[in-house]
Amino acid sequence: MTASPPPPATDDDGAPMLDLERFVPYQLSLLSNVVSQEIAEAYGDRFGLAITEWRILAVLGRFPGLSAVGVAERSAMDKVAVSRAVARLLERGLLHRETHGDDRRRSVLELSEAGRKVYSEVAPLALSYERELLAPLSEDERLQFSRMLDRLGERYGL
Repeated sequence: MTASPPPPATDDDGAPMLDLERFVPYQLSLLSNVVSQEIAEAYGDRFGLAITEWRILAVLGRFPGLSAVGVAERSAMDKVAVSRAVARLLERGLLHRETHGDDRRRSVLELSEAGRKVYSEVAPLALSYERELLAPLSEDERLQFSRMLDRLGERYGL
């Protein structure tokens, strides 16, 4: 039998109060911001990559041949932010763009040789960071956490 959560706190008039520090969307947002900022600092210092740029490299390292729209969809990032970051990565020579088959309007993106080199250095660092982030959790807790994130993500098509 699972325990039900405590009822929400109420104000003097009996109206529910939002306990922001226990509000899950707020907690997720804070954690995401802290983690993203740490990663941005590490990758920014070492590789000169902004958060959006390293995410694009990660997506294309795993799923080469996506359009910029495909990258935005797969990563749930804003299309305009992806477009700007793709332009910077193309300018730096970390990506190359090719037109797709017969449709000259559609282009696909892939890591360039330089992009693959950066990706091959970033991927192990990202995995190491993930291990450090999850270190306070037991193996069973890490598996449960992963399953819970998957279930919550399914609701939003992630």
